[in-house]
Amino acid sequence: MADQPKADPPHGLERYDLGGPNDLGALSKTQQEKLNRHKIQTRMANEKYLREHPEVDCLLSSFLRDVYLQRPEDIREFAATYFNDVNLPDKIEEAMTEKQEKHYELKVLRNINHNQTSS
Repeated sequence: MADQPKADPPHGLERYDLGGPNDLGALSKTQQEKLNRHKIQTRMANEKYLREHPEVDCLLSSFLRDVYLQRPEDIREFAATYFNDVNLPDKIEEAMTEKQEKHYELKVLRNINHNQTSS
């Protein structure tokens, strides 16, 4: 059976203290608790930032879509060209508009469906 961690890591984070026999791990319990709090605070700050900046989601989704569709030989060169495109802000703005329109359409369809099932 694999070694078990001495402490549970925060949700979604990797196990960190899989030391061997008589090995306390790299950090003391207090240090590990501080590290866990820091990881949680960092994760919350990242999530808050991403919620406040939906353009990041559009930027990454658009980039990954183009990577999947074009399958470039040199991903670094492709990324450099993609992110240095002078039209990128316009493309992201267009993607944001499309996303908002789709979100609105889905909301309308859900309301129609809800009204039909509750009648």
